[in-house]
Amino acid sequence: MDWLESIAGHPEIGASRVVGLEAREQSGVQTASADTLTALDRANREYRDRFGWTFLVCARGKTAEEMLSLCRERLHNEPRNELRVAAEEQKKITRLRLEDWLA
Repeated sequence: MDWLESIAGHPEIGASRVVGLEAREQSGVQTASADTLTALDRANREYRDRFGWTFLVCARGKTAEEMLSLCRERLHNEPRNELRVAAEEQKKITRLRLEDWLA
């Protein structure tokens, strides 16, 4: 499996269909204002339009505003560099999930 396939398996940050483990990891969006959620949705679409894949960030412990800020910042990356950043975020997510599973 390559990085793009792995990233494709993740729901967008703040998506209403997020349940279970991903919902717990993205808990920072649960208390976000409607304006922040709208901005996050817009940023997710801009990101997908620019790069062709889902914005991926290790969301654990981050607020919706922090994730929105990171998405907006990363929109300025070159695609090759952004794929590396997204892959590193995937590694963080996987590491945390493994640590939780082993605990």
